[in-house]
Amino acid sequence: MKKSILFFVFCFSIYFFANAQTVQPFGPLPSARQLQWSNMEFYLFIHFGPNTFTDLEWGKGTEHEEVFNPTALDCRQWCRIAKAAGAKGIMITAKHHDGFCLWPSKYSTHTVAQSKWKDGKGDVLRELRNACNEYGLKMGVYLSPWDRNHPAYGTAAYNDVYVNMMKEIVQNYGPFFEFWWDGANGEGPNGKKQVYDFGRFEKTLRTIAPNTVVFSDIGPDIRWVGNENGFAGKTNWDLLDTASFTRGAGAPSQDTLNQGNENGKNWIPAECDVSIRPGWFYHQQEDDKVKTPEQLFQLYLKSAGRGSALLLNVPPDKRGLINEHDSAALVGFKNLRDESFTKAVFSKKFAAAYDNNYKIRFGSIKKINCIVLKEPIQFGQRIKKFIVQLKKDGNVIKEIVGTTIGKKRILTFESTEANGFDIIFIDAKAKPVLSEASAYLIDEGLIEKE
Repeated sequence: MKKSILFFVFCFSIYFFANAQTVQPFGPLPSARQLQWSNMEFYLFIHFGPNTFTDLEWGKGTEHEEVFNPTALDCRQWCRIAKAAGAKGIMITAKHHDGFCLWPSKYSTHTVAQSKWKDGKGDVLRELRNACNEYGLKMGVYLSPWDRNHPAYGTAAYNDVYVNMMKEIVQNYGPFFEFWWDGANGEGPNGKKQVYDFGRFEKTLRTIAPNTVVFSDIGPDIRWVGNENGFAGKTNWDLLDTASFTRGAGAPSQDTLNQGNENGKNWIPAECDVSIRPGWFYHQQEDDKVKTPEQLFQLYLKSAGRGSALLLNVPPDKRGLINEHDSAALVGFKNLRDESFTKAVFSKKFAAAYDNNYKIRFGSIKKINCIVLKEPIQFGQRIKKFIVQLKKDGNVIKEIVGTTIGKKRILTFESTEANGFDIIFIDAKAKPVLSEASAYLIDEGLIEKE
């Protein structure tokens, strides 16, 4: 009897270790700060500054500081709405191309300190920092290297100015979850373009803000997705080759940024930036052009649903408030996500081990039209192509083909009655592994439109 038990334990051990091997890392891997950022998924962009009051998109840098004068600025209102929308943070244009600083910088004379707002005593970044702390939101900053106002722009001295500004805002308003570099590079007030010292900028941020992810066309931590329409490629690798490329005009092609590089040497996932309105700054004539909750849901499917993050711009109006049209759309968007994904028909998490048996069974016939898959990206991204086979009483009744998975992949399809599904890996860079699989029945009207 004892020998039989020992033999059974021996055989089970061989089976277990053969079928549940611990996952080994493969290829480029995300850093700790990139992993932390990957959980953000959805956050707001705030474009705010002189353009809000001049009705421009790109300010000229010659606007008088007095034009910036919000009558009822309330960053707590921004945060209340962000929280109600399910956003996890807010990114603000601390300085756009016009050079106007939303904080009283010691390194510029084109700031809130020279404006009429609060008699020059106001500080938008301070108010936002306090509000984010109060509402449990993370804060990020956009600091345009291009400056159409600063007299040093176009000279070596401006790189010192920019470094000092980075240090100033990190020290006074950090920590930030993300630092955003725009690749635009135009002429300054002296008619010259700047040669940006991005190597120095990056080294500075790594020193003063080691836990902050840095965005640009080529990272180093997050890349532009190649469009401002809010969607990542159906194939979306978290990998990118950056050798020989530069930010701005020297960036990789938009198709490459949209899909990443299958065999890229660097872990640089995509972020999808898009505005809730046609423009990035507030314009009253666009009040009737705000994206609907349904349109925002489609963007969510094509950004977060393709392993990326959704950075949704919601520009405050001249009062300094998120407009009623925008807030209504945001709350409606949150309701649609809750209605769709709060209650799963089926959900299963997998251990961090290889498993060749991704066969999901419901136990009874269920109607579904959405499947969500997740890959444990802390071990790398490996799945190149897969098929989901919906099954009913053992028979395949529908097949959905996908390519990459990454952090999250949302698949939608016509509502189908099934009692399970199989996940079959067709091609992978290394032994494939999943961390979670879920099935949902969402409103048929929300099925992803191509």
